[in-house]
Amino acid sequence: MAPPRPPLPTVLSVLLLLLLAAGSAGGVEILAKSLLESCVADSGAGGRLSCDRKNGGEAWLVAQVAHVNDTKQSKTIRNPPVITVNKGAVFALYALNYIRDVAYKPEEQYVETRKCEPDAGSDVVRACERLRYENGSIIEHSEPVCCPCGPNRRVPSSCGNVFEKIFKGKANTAHCLRFPGDWFHVFGIGTRSLGFNIRVQVKKGSSVSEVVVGPENRTVVSKDNFLRVNLIGDFGGYTSIPAFEDFYLVTPRKSAGSGEPQNLGAEYRKWMLLERVRFTDGVECNKIGVGYEAFQNQPNFCASPFESCLNNQLWTFLESDKNRISMSRQPQYVVQGRFQRINQHPDASVHSFSIGVTEVINSNLRIELSADDIEYMYQSFTAQVASVLWSMLLVNVANIRSICNQSSTISSNRMKRVPVYFTCTHLQIKQQSINVQLF
Repeated sequence: MAPPRPPLPTVLSVLLLLLLAAGSAGGVEILAKSLLESCVADSGAGGRLSCDRKNGGEAWLVAQVAHVNDTKQSKTIRNPPVITVNKGAVFALYALNYIRDVAYKPEEQYVETRKCEPDAGSDVVRACERLRYENGSIIEHSEPVCCPCGPNRRVPSSCGNVFEKIFKGKANTAHCLRFPGDWFHVFGIGTRSLGFNIRVQVKKGSSVSEVVVGPENRTVVSKDNFLRVNLIGDFGGYTSIPAFEDFYLVTPRKSAGSGEPQNLGAEYRKWMLLERVRFTDGVECNKIGVGYEAFQNQPNFCASPFESCLNNQLWTFLESDKNRISMSRQPQYVVQGRFQRINQHPDASVHSFSIGVTEVINSNLRIELSADDIEYMYQSFTAQVASVLWSMLLVNVANIRSICNQSSTISSNRMKRVPVYFTCTHLQIKQQSINVQLF
């Protein structure tokens, strides 16, 4: 009698370390792969592969579960399941918090006039007339600042002769802050998180089971309960993943109105990351977001240089980077040219910002397959033909003999139940009309 067939395990477990060195281990045979490696075969070193890591996006791995080891023996699987693992590109994902809109290039405007007063109308100070909201109320600090004429003033101007002073009034200049042109949204940047998806597909015969796991959904079971995948962890140096808690992200305003945008657009050549200390809430000069109050209250206004309050604005940094790019240098502030795969993460929106991770991040997966429908092949067993449909006997015996090492003599007595014993090398027997029982 053959030894009793050992019980099948309820679950097959496969542990894969995605994106590590290739090769087969245990019962997993690597059929194909796309690793983040660049390898060269060195004939002088016995054909050994010399591999260098390279930056990349997606990676995939196709493996076949050929056999399973347990505490008793090795079991070869009939119709081995083929596992395909596809890891999408890895992103660093940052939460965005809308703060406000700021002018791209604030301008100081001036008018050479006479009889300048803060409440003067447009007939005297023209574009520097104080501004009003839509409801008619005056915008505070938007009125002009009046400076006397002279060669050493904020804007050098002629004072004219005595008769002009008498008949036309004293010459002076009216100065005001205005915001023509483009505006940008300003966003605070939260802590980073990794974002990626790993798709695991198992083909067993004609059936296909599939799940998708990621940092936000680490354990998933397929609909048919055949496949269970657990993302155990990720391993990497994380040296190329920046933190932006001390920066603001600025993007061009797409619509006419101000306020939180519904669409950030894709003008990445104008998206900039700038330190928070470069911004103001409107009360400081020479910072992004300068307002009417800071402009009016700067000390020694009329003796200071023209546009003395308007340095270090958004246009300054963008133009600086344009010059660097024209000289084939990496930009300092613009995101395009500094980072890869900008905002290509599926969850990127007006509330988040993503960049591609360029270093290799290894993912450790545990893949479990239900063994209920998996058939094993054993090294040896004995089959006894308990009953024979005589018309097919010769054909069936020939089939069995073709895959078995030994066979007993078969009686030609049609009326007898003839036991026939075989010692075979694998489980699959073409039974046809023969009833086979395993002992």
